[in-house]
Amino acid sequence: MDVTGENPGREASWKKMSKEELEIQYSPSGWVVRRGAEETLRTYSQIGDEATKRAQAARGSLLHVPYGDRERERLDIYFPEDESEGTLDQMVDQVTQSIAFVQKRYPCNEGIYLCGHSAGAHLAAMMLLANWTKHGATPNLKGFFLVSGIYDLEPIMHIPENEALLMTLEDAQRNSPQRCLEVALTQPVDAACPVLVIVGQHDSPEYHRQSREFYQALRRGGWKASFEELDDVDHFEIIWNLTQKDYVLTQMILKTIFQES
Repeated sequence: MDVTGENPGREASWKKMSKEELEIQYSPSGWVVRRGAEETLRTYSQIGDEATKRAQAARGSLLHVPYGDRERERLDIYFPEDESEGTLDQMVDQVTQSIAFVQKRYPCNEGIYLCGHSAGAHLAAMMLLANWTKHGATPNLKGFFLVSGIYDLEPIMHIPENEALLMTLEDAQRNSPQRCLEVALTQPVDAACPVLVIVGQHDSPEYHRQSREFYQALRRGGWKASFEELDDVDHFEIIWNLTQKDYVLTQMILKTIFQES
């Protein structure tokens, strides 16, 4: 019996859920505690747009920089103040390619930190075991901040969201960080690199289960991982508040970065 209370020999708990229950579990807007779903999604989009505009106005940046041949393979690069649709496989490859691009363009960087929320946390987690040799550069990865993420994609095959992704079982397994960690023979990223796995108190039980089990897999693999449940925030509020310097998650991230610098 592990610390989650799950028996490793038993069938995964999510497999006993109906499709309707799985859809509820993996629909974060249904778990908000202070706003309705429509208002939450509208606010989520608005806050992201406003934060992007402030970042672009506050510092030097290069926008829509191509790192590949496809139209959507573009990234925005923001410089520090003191600086003198495709398949799931394609999405993962694009993230890998963009990080390798940054490393090659700025080889003397002091460290690259990845922060992802929800589906973004899944993509960031996939970078733990990415094949950097394929992209011709090993990035100077110094830390990962994985916020309210999904690390086992198999349950997503059984809800409407998969209509856009068209995942097969093989796709889901190949692109699940949880499974990749369990079968990995090597660690392309230094295991001493800190990995913070974070979930909100009001995230759904499935998000809690996935976050805790991924954290445990990291620990079993020898990674320098930590787990945090943030009080009184839902799936959206947990990331909105990053615009506030005194927010607990903002402080965790800054502390990790400055300790590792």
